[in-house]
Amino acid sequence: MKKYFKPKSLTWWASFAPLIAGLVVAFEPLHGWLAVTGTINALTGGVPPSLLINAGLVGIGVRGAMK
Repeated sequence: MKKYFKPKSLTWWASFAPLIAGLVVAFEPLHGWLAVTGTINALTGGVPPSLLINAGLVGIGVRGAMK
């Protein structure tokens, strides 16, 4: 688990950000943050949340596998 969790790494944050953004958009009906999800959709070009989540997981996994 430690090889995947590197909060001091810029590449880890670059992968973690789309993961969190995708989760926020995916669970919008539960928390009602319509303004936040609208902003995320505008910034990402309306990419589906599943793609954001998968991109974040792939980035974290590839970074962990390279070490």
